[in-house]
Parts: sequence; structure tokens; C-alpha cells
Amino acid sequence: MLKNISIRGAREHNLKNVDVEIPRDTLTVLTGLSGSGKSSLAFDTIYAEGQRRYVESLSAYARQFLELMQKPDVDHIEGLSPAISIEQKTTSKNPRSTVGTVTEIYDYLRLLFARVGVPYSPATGLPIESQTVSQMADRILALPEGTRLYLLAPIVRGRKGEYRKELAELLKKGFQRAKIDGKFYELNATPTLDKKLKHDIEIVVDRIAVKKDIGNRLPDSIETALGLADGLLVVEFADEKEKD
Repeated sequence: MLKNISIRGAREHNLKNVDVEIPRDTLTVLTGLSGSGKSSLAFDTIYAEGQRRYVESLSAYARQFLELMQKPDVDHIEGLSPAISIEQKTTSKNPRSTVGTVTEIYDYLRLLFARVGVPYSPATGLPIESQTVSQMADRILALPEGTRLYLLAPIVRGRKGEYRKELAELLKKGFQRAKIDGKFYELNATPTLDKKLKHDIEIVVDRIAVKKDIGNRLPDSIETALGLADGLLVVEFADEKEKD
């Protein structure tokens, strides 16, 4: 299989004897001024020849149901596969329409990125991956012995509200502390939150010092945090100056 689509002597419409190599199996973008020949190369040359060759390879019976495109004005093209083109046109006057929704490929792209894509943290640049409880526990236990940590359940992230009822319910369930907008508070003495502002609330599930004998306690605390925060856990190094 050739690695490139090789085009020689493309003269369709306003193309002036263009020679170009386009890598296969990659996303290639053609840019340029209006009238520079982008559509002539992409649609009227590459797509037209790929579609024409595909239709010619079918049986006579199948070809009667398909339109055979004219051969583009080009000396030679190799490395082509059967081609698909998405027509550029406006079918909706909805101002919220996008290229993805108008061409009906939005859902496919969403699935592609969700299932195949690898998300990265914008803060650390590291890949974001789901982990099991045992994997989380192993990573925590691999820290130097004596390291002090908070296990936090992020129940609110960047959302508006007062959350008095939610905090009161958590206090009834036995939780004692929370980190609200970057500061630690006792749950029975939390500040009044402005419902018009966005807040971050993390419940302190456990405070631990890394050592061998927490192997049984740690998974339980992790599971509790994951249950509170819909599968999320924040592990934060405890400030030595933080008072109990």
C-alpha cells in the first residue's frame, strides 16, 4: 500500500499543472485564498478520480445505479482509495448550526473522540486515564512513608449555588470537614455561599499518613470518595501548617 496520494499535472479548472504529494491515513487540510484551487484539487480532482475508479471497478449491473464521473484533467494520480466527499452547502438557517451538525457528522466525530481519543490534563500534560480502586491505592502507597495526604471527594466543581442542604446532609452522614473554594472548614461552621457565584466543594473523606498498615483502610476511603463524587477522587498533599 502506497503511503502517499501522488498527483501529477493537475489542471482541473484553475489549477495550473499542479504536482503534489498528500500523505495517506492522516488528516490533511487545504487552505488558501478564495479561488486558489482548494475545491478544484480536493473535490474535482482527488474525489472525482477516486469515485470514478471505484465505479468502474463495479459490475455493469451495479454501475447502472451510480453516476460515472468525468475523468479530471490530470496527468497521473496514484495511491487513491474509494472516496467520500461531504458537500459544502447551507441547509439550515439556524444560527447555532455548525459544520458538524449541518453535514451530520457531529455524532460520528463525538464517538470517535470519546472512544478513540486520549484526553490530556491541561495542567500537567499527562494523559487522563480511569483507574481501579486497587490501582489508586497502590499509587498512594508508593509515596514515601510518612507522606500526609487528604482524600477529597469533589462534589461541586465550578457551579453556582448555596449548597446548605447538601452540606447539612453530609454532616448528618458523619463527614466533618470540607474544602470550599480553596479553604478548609468544619461542616458545622461553613461560610454562607453566594448563590450567584461559582463554587468548588470537596469533602474530606480521610486524612492519612502513608504507611504499610493503612492497606485495609485506604481502599474503603477511596471507595467512599468515589461514591460521593460520581467516580472522582482528589488526593492532595496535606499542608504541614494546616491545623486539625
